[in-house]
Formats: sequence, C-alpha cells, structure tokens
Amino acid sequence: MFGTALLLAGLFVGCDQGRRMGRGFVFPAGDAARGQTAFVALQCNACHRVDGVPELPGPVISPEKVVMLGGKVMKVRSYGELVTAIIHPKYEISDKLAHASAYPESPMHQVNDTMTVTQLLDIVTFLQPRYQQLEPIYEYPVH
Repeated sequence: MFGTALLLAGLFVGCDQGRRMGRGFVFPAGDAARGQTAFVALQCNACHRVDGVPELPGPVISPEKVVMLGGKVMKVRSYGELVTAIIHPKYEISDKLAHASAYPESPMHQVNDTMTVTQLLDIVTFLQPRYQQLEPIYEYPVH
C-alpha cells in the first residue's frame, strides 16, 4: 500500500513536464555579512560590482563586461530569481541574450560544485536588498 502511494506520488511529480520551478520552496534565512564574504571568496567580484558596496575588491575583467548587481531597476529581482541566476546562469542568458550577445552561454563560471547551500543563501541575502525599484515616470499631456 505504501509502495503504491509512493509510486503514484512519483508519477504526479513526473507530470510536471520537466519543469523544476521553485514554487513551494522555503529557504532558511541567510546572513548578509557572510554573504558579502562568500561573494568575494567565490570570486563573484571578478566580474560583478554590487551597487552601494564600494569596499568590495574590483572586477578584473574589462570594464565593458562588468555586470552591476543591485541598484535602481524597473523590476526588483526576487529571491528565487537571484537563486536561479547564481545556480543556473545559462537559464537567463539563453532566454534574453543568446541571440543578441557575443556570449551564446553565460560567461559566469559554475560554482554549484564548490558553493555550499549556506553560501548561496547568504549571497542572495546580501544581494537582494541592494535592488531598488524605480518609480514609473508618467508623462501627462499639458492642456
């Protein structure tokens, strides 16, 4: 009986058409200070600057390739989007930049085999509050 229930549960999970979405995930709280340390330890700063954190060591790549994280944006990056960008950088590149960029794949190096879950949670906790949503600008016709 238990085996049948387990098999049915596996089949229902398998009906998700291969999508591995984060719906229903609840991550434990991270620590922003440790996240800043992990950001440097994992050499994220080699290609990224973080808005409002000038004390980070600077990127080592050419300035036109530096990716700014945080700052004023039209849409604030969600926790899940930041987790995805870190652990699956090709996902975002493939949809947005694959045809318009010199990089058919993300130039970001994979850290999944070296980064701990704690480091991931801490880095996301460090980065997410750095994003500020821009207020929309509405232009009204003058009568």
